[in-house]
Amino acid sequence: MVEKMFVNTQSGRYPVVVGENLNFGKLALDVKKPCRVVVVSDDKVFPLYGDAVIKSFVESGYKVSGYIVDNGESSKRMDVVTRLLRFLVDQSITRQDILVALGGGVVGDITGFVAAIYLRGIGFMQLPTTVLAAVDSSVGGKTGVDLPEGKNLVGAFHQPLAVFCDTGTFATLPKAVYADGMAEVVKHGMIADKDMLLNLGELSISEICRRNIAIKAGIVEQDEFDTGTRMLLNFGHTVGHAIEALSEYRVSHGSAVAIGMTVITRASEKSGLTESACLDELTKTLERLALPVSCEYSAKELADAALRDKKRSGGTITLVIPKKVGHAELQEFPVSHLENFIEIGVNA
Repeated sequence: MVEKMFVNTQSGRYPVVVGENLNFGKLALDVKKPCRVVVVSDDKVFPLYGDAVIKSFVESGYKVSGYIVDNGESSKRMDVVTRLLRFLVDQSITRQDILVALGGGVVGDITGFVAAIYLRGIGFMQLPTTVLAAVDSSVGGKTGVDLPEGKNLVGAFHQPLAVFCDTGTFATLPKAVYADGMAEVVKHGMIADKDMLLNLGELSISEICRRNIAIKAGIVEQDEFDTGTRMLLNFGHTVGHAIEALSEYRVSHGSAVAIGMTVITRASEKSGLTESACLDELTKTLERLALPVSCEYSAKELADAALRDKKRSGGTITLVIPKKVGHAELQEFPVSHLENFIEIGVNA
């Protein structure tokens, strides 16, 4: 079954299609007439799906070329961006042409960022092939790359023309990568959908994608540029991004977010900010999904890394505090209190 939803933002309205055996080129015709297309993918995904994706666009009248980056977070660098930009110049790509991101969150972030800055902005489409990208990063228009000092410190808001999610691509995901994406599903359940969180084992992956995309779209529509409500989507990410940076990205994004959610929920519970059942439900769910819940870094290391995060504003930093399963709120903390708060959450 194919499901179609729409995301309505200040920047425009775009479709999100979820199903199996999608004809990407045919779907693309609904939002963009034939033009030049550059399919950006990585060296693990392209051998699996690249030829079929290119064929579908060519058969729909598009002129297509491909560009491959290395798989993994290490590709989210400015030099990778520069090489892709120069490739677009060499290919004579114009403002009427588009990029297509075929892969997980890293490919989507790079492609979206390049689309945002090339010729001051061209269109792009997201074709997510991981659970994480499908339920989270492909929707909402956040793009960017990392700096040595921290994750996603350079980027832009640039909404895609469309998101086409073929859940059949999840069949080739390693178990650890599949679990990684489920960390974002747990995040959405913790902040907005208790029923989904408590019944994950009974839901199909298509239904999980649909419900998570609906949660993300609803929040993005309220706050496209991340100045208020959208910050709820950062639950677990302040500590999670710190863990990723401290591990030099050996700890995956989903695992880091799982640990980050656990640390913040434990600290919140011990501080009387959340219901006592919240931590237990969170950790049981994460452990069933084979995601980690313990942290090897000290509170000082985490706080120092977290204070380089985008969520800091002057002398305060905004954390997402789970009040109960299915509901979270934003709370500002003085930066001087962050280490002590994290310390509470690190010590089980």
